[in-house]
Amino acid sequence: MKFTNYYKLLFICFILILSNGCAPYYAQKVGPTDIMKAQEEILEDQLLDIGIQVFESDKITQEQAKEEHTSPEVRKAESHFIPYHLKNTLQKSSYWGAVRVLPTETESIDVLVKGKILESNGEILALQIDVVDATGKSWFSKKYKSQATPEFYSGNLMGEKDAYQDLYHAIANDMAEYFKKLPTEKIKTIRTVSKLKFAENFAPSAYGGYLEKDKKNIITVNRLPADEDPIMIRILKIRERENMYIDTLNGYYEEYYSEMWSSYENWRKLNYKEIKAIKKIKRDGTIRKIVGGLLVAGAIALSAGDVNNTGAIQMGMILVGGQVIVQGFNITKQAEIHSEAIKELSESFGSEMRPIVMEFEGRQYELTGSAEEQFKHWRELLEKIYLLETGFDPDISPETGEKTKTENSE
Repeated sequence: MKFTNYYKLLFICFILILSNGCAPYYAQKVGPTDIMKAQEEILEDQLLDIGIQVFESDKITQEQAKEEHTSPEVRKAESHFIPYHLKNTLQKSSYWGAVRVLPTETESIDVLVKGKILESNGEILALQIDVVDATGKSWFSKKYKSQATPEFYSGNLMGEKDAYQDLYHAIANDMAEYFKKLPTEKIKTIRTVSKLKFAENFAPSAYGGYLEKDKKNIITVNRLPADEDPIMIRILKIRERENMYIDTLNGYYEEYYSEMWSSYENWRKLNYKEIKAIKKIKRDGTIRKIVGGLLVAGAIALSAGDVNNTGAIQMGMILVGGQVIVQGFNITKQAEIHSEAIKELSESFGSEMRPIVMEFEGRQYELTGSAEEQFKHWRELLEKIYLLETGFDPDISPETGEKTKTENSE
């Protein structure tokens, strides 16, 4: 009876090991996905400009990074790499006007894409994507997840095919599907609102009241400026200069992306292999520890029972059990070595990432974590340059002639 219970326990332990797995990740699992392309050319006045904000990610400690098989340095680099590759993917769909990566949110964009990296380690990529247009209408908010196989790391090409290209296609297709359902008038309204939001932000005294926001924070057009409104013409020139700056900035993002491609592709590929090896090692190590423990326990059970001539059996079981346990701990130690290898890879990768430097009018801007501040300073500088060129102050009310102090006119 005791032997029967022992083997039952052994069987249960194996079942638990084999069925053990991670808790489910609640995201849309992406399978093989082809990109959806526009079947005919979209008229220019129906094209919406897309801004993809540099992605966010929760700050992770070194301990969390070890558990997630990544590093803070890699995660920071990914926050620029992933949105730029998404930009390339959206451009291939031919559904959009200008597609730009933004250091921060701006009012001068028709559709804003915000992303958050939930998980990324070479085996899994999971992203939270939120898409909202200039009127404040949310297109969708989704979590996407893709789990790699060895085939993911073959045939990749910079700017064209990423290891997780199916995931990028899924995002692009969801955006295209929403866009296709928009009435022509709605598209026109989105373009008008983005223009008026920029004008109101830059010259609130002149354009306050042109837009109206309802209880759900959806923006509608209250009134329109005249076709030849001189203030709006000047404001649109400012907007063009901002877009020129962002286009130049995207040239630096492209350079950053290109320099990062090889290192990042190799890091993910090696990390994928390391994670698979660690999982197998830990699995084998756990099984051996349990089997070893059960063998030792079985030997003890024999000594407590009424079985005769068990001395040799007991000694054999204890020796074999002890060896299996030691092997299990040795394999776990190998797993720790693999974890350290991942850390070294991550640190090496992070050290290869240099800051993005932007130069304009003889002044250099370092576009790293402080890119948002630099973008704010650029707007301030742009306003000063514009004032020198035209003598026009966008914050002087055309009705009273008085200047209204704003954030950008200090």
